[in-house]
Amino acid sequence: MKPTDKPSESAVQLSDLIKKAIRDCEVTTTEYDHIQALAAADGVIDAEEQGLLNQLQQLIENQTVKKVAG
Repeated sequence: MKPTDKPSESAVQLSDLIKKAIRDCEVTTTEYDHIQALAAADGVIDAEEQGLLNQLQQLIENQTVKKVAG
């Protein structure tokens, strides 16, 4: 992405949802499903979205963010 390019709207929304999960130290299964659906909604997961998804997955794997029912 060029410095003048703005992130996609879905990337901004993903970032906000992931930041919320980090603040809460948890993500519900419903929130997780929403994050996945949002990333795939336009049929293309761009590099920024993929990076955000990878970050969330890493946080879940190292248990910084816990995935909980809900």
